[in-house]
Amino acid sequence: MKIAMTGVSGNMGAEALLQVMELGFVEQVRVLLTPKRKNDKLARRLSARYGDRLGIVRGWLSDAAACAKLVENADLVINMAAVIPPASDKDPRASYLCNQLGTMRLADAVAAMPVQAKFIHTSTVALYGNRTLAHPWGRPGDPLLPSVFDYYAMHKLIAERYVLESEVKNRAVLRQTAMLYDGIVFSNISDGLLYHTTLNGPLEWVTARDSGRLIKNIVVAEHEGAAGGFWNKVYDITGGAANRCTGYDTFFNGFSLMGGSPKAYFTPDMCQTRNFHGLWYAEDTLQRMFHYQSESVQDFWKGVGERYRFFRLAKAVPSFLIKRLLFDRLARDENAPARWIRDGDIAKVTAAYGGMEQALSLAKKWDAFKVEDAAAHGAREEQPLKACRDKLLCHGYDESKPQEEWSLDDMRGAAEYRGGKCLSKEYGGAYSKLLWQCGEGHTFTAAPYTVLKGGHWCPFCQPQPWIYDKLAKKSPYYAQVWYDSHGREENYVYGFDKDGRAHAEAEDKE
Repeated sequence: MKIAMTGVSGNMGAEALLQVMELGFVEQVRVLLTPKRKNDKLARRLSARYGDRLGIVRGWLSDAAACAKLVENADLVINMAAVIPPASDKDPRASYLCNQLGTMRLADAVAAMPVQAKFIHTSTVALYGNRTLAHPWGRPGDPLLPSVFDYYAMHKLIAERYVLESEVKNRAVLRQTAMLYDGIVFSNISDGLLYHTTLNGPLEWVTARDSGRLIKNIVVAEHEGAAGGFWNKVYDITGGAANRCTGYDTFFNGFSLMGGSPKAYFTPDMCQTRNFHGLWYAEDTLQRMFHYQSESVQDFWKGVGERYRFFRLAKAVPSFLIKRLLFDRLARDENAPARWIRDGDIAKVTAAYGGMEQALSLAKKWDAFKVEDAAAHGAREEQPLKACRDKLLCHGYDESKPQEEWSLDDMRGAAEYRGGKCLSKEYGGAYSKLLWQCGEGHTFTAAPYTVLKGGHWCPFCQPQPWIYDKLAKKSPYYAQVWYDSHGREENYVYGFDKDGRAHAEAEDKE
């Protein structure tokens, strides 16, 4: 078996490469490394470790020639490359080239192969956008509402749709959830992005090692001919009941290594109250198919504490000093919500809080803020699809019907629920493209699976500018989750000006 991989310099990709190389039947893995100087050392180390079993292509994912060379003669292509926040916020061009154009180039390269490889594309939970405990449970087919001003999610949304609508005959989309990796503490105390996390927002974690194990187990299943039902679907990479928590819980677990807590290091008003991403998963299809989950959140943090013993030294440092030297400094970072408030950045404050008035009225002391208990909201349910059905989002058609029994009536019902229409007169199956019209009058083609199970809708209304306030007024599909964290009276159009500055314009109500 010959495999091509991207993203092996990242956390999930490094684990996937490490574990796939343990498989004796894998003849060669060819990887793409960008020509950045920092990858020279990685290339030498990988070559020394794996010898001829590892092929290295130096180039950019956005380069069609590099993609063609990477996938040549491959049986399986696995795309794990990504430019993620905060790097994507600071360099939108890099995000576009990797997350969007690079994925499109790679899908095209696979589609052009004389004998096509099978293609796995890693997408992201960020496509679902902001969730609250009103509707914490998510699954494929839910509305895709990437957070306002999030370049990463915007480019990933376009890329995922491109893969689903491509000429690649066998593809699978894996939406990665929040991921725990060894350097996560250092990454999260280096940028104001830390405070984008909503304290009572749902988060479900998976470790990088378990993510790598998932890829390994998919490779094994494909080699054994047992992955037939896997292809041409969208999946969520889940962590399971033990790994569901809130933003506050996540901070608490990480800060405990230093002997501190969120209450010791910052105030609740420093974290935005919406426009983040994260949820708990109602379906665990990948776990049932490939049995990859082995590490809990508690296992992970215990391991971090054992590997990085210097965290114990921080326990001897007074909390107020850590707060002053680290967390107060992060709150002044240009990517921190507190900085936006101080600078009067109305657009970002409106997206993150609902407006300047709402931001300034938030609780500034912990005794005035209610920290929600994740377990009390069903986070520990082993079968949430049954136990928490009342908190699942509606998709606008009879979901009890197998995909093979979908009909034109199902397409019409789904389109109407999205505020639009299905214009096609004949139905040719889940992957035969139909003609649709959105509530704004745009017409577009998309496969039924892309719409009903992918959650994608009008490519002209998304992703930029962000007009969710307008869309939710016409679409029950969007409204059912958008109004969990937004007022029905809101009517903003969010976007960037020609200089890349965020803006929010209030439209007249129709």
